[in-house]
Formats: sequence, C-alpha cells, structure tokens
Amino acid sequence: MAQKIKKVVLAYSGGLDTSIILRWLQEEYGCEVVTFTADLGQGEEVEPARKKAEMMGAKQVFIEDLREEFVRDYVFPMFRANTLYEGVYLLGTSIARPLIAKRQIEIAIETGADAVAHGATGKGNDQVRFELGYYALKPDIKVIAPWREWDLSSRTKLIEYAEKHQIPIAKDKRGEAPYSTDANLLHISYEGKVLENPYIAPDEDMFIRTVSPENAPDKATFIEVEFEKGDAVAIEGIKMSPAALLTQLNKLGGENGIGRLDLVENRYVGMKSRGIYETPGGTILLAAHRGIESLTLDRGAAHLKDEIMPRYAELIYNGYWWSPEREMLQALIDKSQTNVSGTVKLKLYKGSVSVVGRKSPKSLYSEKHVTFEDDAGAYDQKDAAGFIKLNALRLRLLNRNK
Repeated sequence: MAQKIKKVVLAYSGGLDTSIILRWLQEEYGCEVVTFTADLGQGEEVEPARKKAEMMGAKQVFIEDLREEFVRDYVFPMFRANTLYEGVYLLGTSIARPLIAKRQIEIAIETGADAVAHGATGKGNDQVRFELGYYALKPDIKVIAPWREWDLSSRTKLIEYAEKHQIPIAKDKRGEAPYSTDANLLHISYEGKVLENPYIAPDEDMFIRTVSPENAPDKATFIEVEFEKGDAVAIEGIKMSPAALLTQLNKLGGENGIGRLDLVENRYVGMKSRGIYETPGGTILLAAHRGIESLTLDRGAAHLKDEIMPRYAELIYNGYWWSPEREMLQALIDKSQTNVSGTVKLKLYKGSVSVVGRKSPKSLYSEKHVTFEDDAGAYDQKDAAGFIKLNALRLRLLNRNK
C-alpha cells in the first residue's frame, strides 16, 4: 500500500507518460497533484499542458519560462569549464535537471506539498539527477518515482491505462514510438527503440535542428562572438541576453549542419547506452570559448582547467550539481575567467566550426616575443640553454644508472 501523501508536485510535460502519472498519483496515493511545466526552450508550446492538467484535476498548475535562467545560471557556468563528458558530450540533458529540481522543490515549499514526482525510468540517469537535487535542496522531501513502482511496463499497458481513465491520446502515440527525445535550448537528444542497435545509423529525417552537413551551404559562414569574463555576450557586435544569444547560435549552427553527435556513453547506473544529440549552438560556443581562452588564459591555469574538467563533467552528468565539490570547482573555474574577454572569429562550414581569428584587450600573446624576425632584444635565445640543461638534469642522472 502506498505511503500517505497529501500533496505532490509533479514535473509535467503534458505528454502521454506524465499525464498517466498524474492520474496514477491521484488513484494510487489519493493525493492532490500540483503540476510544474518548465519552458527551457524545447521548441514546443507549453501552454497546452495547462489545459490538459486542469482537465485532469490538477490542484494547481505552474507553467514557467525559465530559458534565461537556464542559460545564464546553468549552461554558461558549465561552458566556462569547456565541459565535455567522455570527451564529446555537451551534457544538454544533464544540465537541465538541476533547474527543474530546484523549481519543483520551491513550488513544493510554496504550496505545502510533502512530495515531488518525476517521470524518469528506473534504468536511466535522470532519476538520479532529479532525486539528488531534491534531497540536496530539501532533505526531508518524499520522492515518488512511478516507473519504479507501477506495473505499466509496456507501451500497450500505458495505452490501456490511458483509455480506461479517459486520458487523451495523440494519434502518433498509439503506435510504437521510434525513439524517445529530450529537448531544451541547448540540445535535443534521441534514444531507444530503433537506435538501440549501435551499429545502425539513424535516418536523416530524424534530425530536427540541423541540416545534414552534405546539404549545408557550399559557402562558409563567418561570425564574430564577443566574450566578457568567460561568457558570450554578443554576436556580430550585437549584445544579446544569454537565451537570445544561444538561440541565434543554434540557428547559425543548424543552417551549417553543425553539432551532431552519435555516442555510446556510460550511464551512471552502470549500463552503456547509445544516444544521438544535436547541439548546434553549444558546439559553436565551445569552440569560441576555447578560442578566446587560448589568447587570455595563463598556461598553468589553462592546463589545470583541462585536468579538472573531466571530473567536473562527471559530477554534472551523474547529478551532483548541488554538491559541495561541484561548487568548489565552479569557484575555481569562475576565478580563471576574470580576464577571458575579447572577440573570436569563427568559420562555419558543412558540419565544422573552426576558430580563424581572436583578439582581446587582455591578451597574453606577445608578437614581439614569438616573431621569427628581429625581436629587438625582447628574448635572449641563449637563456634557453640553461633552461634545457636544468630540465634535463634528472634525465641525465637517470640514464647514468642504466
């Protein structure tokens, strides 16, 4: 028998699964359900979720536009670290979960709810990400994860439950979905079903945000991105808000076939999974940020950042955004960005993005020191002899003992 719950805040998309969860919570727990729908730039209208939730008896309905907060407080801090999970994944799904969890807990406190619920399955990473966030922000909160409790283990059973309880079913939901997707302003992901065989390439018509590189324009697109203290603030000299800037980079990247990734990744729960991602704007942003850092960041600081980045990425992927160690690393990363300001020129062409120019008032680059021409005494090449001998000393001593 389910534990006694009076009111629960449900992360609600308005889709079939979370609509079934809404009714299941009412039936199984006999509790009031408050729904929360976040607009993170997924590209779909979120207002229809309000009407559907009200129709199904939700006690209160919260629908909020969190795009600016998402990019400003989550995406941009992550990109200051040049974050990549397993060397390639830009963490588009992972970075959205802490914000959703935070707002759910805030709404739970505001409405007097004693529980929160999510629609993540018992096989994936999202259940961990949501629940680590819940417990970090409200240790005494009760968490309901229907996929770990109910016996609706197949699409057929879900449809039967929906029909029995008069839950509206879209025509395209009656058949077996070709894959599951997750979308926000940073990315869109595709997993499962026809993609579960990692040797089978996806169909071209699956992709939503990017044209194929082969069909991208034959002429390169050149853009300039301006940074202030590690964050992008303008494109082509036009200042933009964080969400507006990422939206524009998505458009430019999508038109040029940039940002596709086919990855077999290691989930935190232990299994490998195949995911396909479109992250056009994020791919450009990463290249641009590394470009301005190459000019403005000290060698020691840059190399240290590259060393800690995999650990930082793993913390985000595994759901530890609210952990003290992630916050400690963030403080170090943010400190490194003090002088990361300037402009980067990029070339976008048929699926690729490359830095072709960079300038900064904080530049550490000295043409006088690196020139092959007369350096006017800026660098005495004879000094290198002592530098090399001192660094070679341990190698020479080691070799004498062989």
